[in-house]
Amino acid sequence: MSQKIDGNLQATAHLRSIAPGNKPSVSTDSPARPVDAAASVKLTGEATSLQALQRELSTAPAIDANRVQAVRESLQNGTYKINPDAIASRMLELDQQLQG
Repeated sequence: MSQKIDGNLQATAHLRSIAPGNKPSVSTDSPARPVDAAASVKLTGEATSLQALQRELSTAPAIDANRVQAVRESLQNGTYKINPDAIASRMLELDQQLQG
């Protein structure tokens, strides 16, 4: 089935009606009360560790200027060594992590 889209579409959606006895009910026995967040939230050890790591990373600089300078100098001096085995190994590790 196809339909031409010209800006003058007629609504053709079919809505299903719910019988009066099948409507979801809302309890009105007691008024809603806010939940005390301190009493109802407990973080797992992993969540706590993630929060600590997030705080640590948010205060750390995005770029290690000393490392950048050291690499720049070794490139200019011709002493920068590339380890293709280490690069390949880390690429394979990343691929395994991404595949789950």
